[in-house]
Amino acid sequence: MTSRRNFIGNAGKIMAIAAVLPAKGFATEALNPVSSSQPLFRLGMAGYTFVNFNIDKTLEMMKIVDVHYLCIKDFHLPYKSTDEQISAFLKKLKDADITGYAVGPISGENISIDQTFEYARRVGVKLIIGIPRLEDLPDIEKNVKEHDIRYAVHNHGPDEKRYTNALSVYSLIKDLDPRIGLCFDIGHNMRFGNDPVEDMKKYAKRVFDIHLKNVTAPTKAGVACPLGRGIIAIPDFVKILQQVKYCGSCSLEYEKDMEAPLTGIAESVGYFKGVCDALK
Repeated sequence: MTSRRNFIGNAGKIMAIAAVLPAKGFATEALNPVSSSQPLFRLGMAGYTFVNFNIDKTLEMMKIVDVHYLCIKDFHLPYKSTDEQISAFLKKLKDADITGYAVGPISGENISIDQTFEYARRVGVKLIIGIPRLEDLPDIEKNVKEHDIRYAVHNHGPDEKRYTNALSVYSLIKDLDPRIGLCFDIGHNMRFGNDPVEDMKKYAKRVFDIHLKNVTAPTKAGVACPLGRGIIAIPDFVKILQQVKYCGSCSLEYEKDMEAPLTGIAESVGYFKGVCDALK
C-alpha cells in the first residue's frame, strides 16, 4: 500500500524528471517506473534538520526517507560525551544502517579548535564542518596537519559577516593546507545573491561537503522551501557536480516546518534522487 509519505517522495521524483527532461519527452518518461538505484552522489542529512528531535526520532525519519548518512550535531552527541556514550551512539547509528560521516557545524565560539579536532577524532570521522573565529585559522591548519582530519568552513549568507558566500570562504582558505575547504551551503549562497551553479564551477576543488537546500529569493528575505520549489536550479547544479566530478556528500539541510519536517524532507529527497536518476 502506498503511504502518503511514499506518494510525496515519488511526486518529488516526477517533479525532478519534469525539470530535467525536454517537455516533449516528459509524458512517456513519467509513466515509466522511477529507478530506485542509489543517486549519483552520496545523499545525507545535515543534523541541524533534526534540532527539535532526539536521535531515535531522527533515525526513524531517516529510515522512512531511505537516507543513510548523517552529519552529527552536538545536540545529539555532546562534545563532552564519554567514550562509552560515543560507543553507544555509534552502535545506535550502525543498528539503524546510518553512517555518521562528519560532525558539525561547530562554532568556534563554543569550543576550542583543539577540542573540536579531539571530538572528531573520538567520534571517528575525517571531516569537521565549522564556523570558526577568523583568528582560529592558524590553529585549524595546525590540527589538520596533525590529525589528517579535513575542516570545511560553512558559509552562512547575509546572516554571517565573516563567511557570507563561497568566495568569502575561499578567499580566506585558498593559501592554507588543502585539507581546509568549504561546506557549500547553496541556499545561503543564493540568499547572498550568488548563483550556486557558477560558484560550484569556480571553487569545486575546495568543496568538501554540500548543504542542499532551496530558498524563495536571492536576498536576506529568502526563506527555506522544499528542494524542487525554490529559485535554485537544482538540475543545473547536479549537472555541474557531474562535470567537476564532485565526490563528497550532498546533505539535505531542511529548514522549513522544522517542528514537523518529514513531509518536506520526503519530497526533497525524492526530488534530488529523481534529478540524479534522470541525469544518469
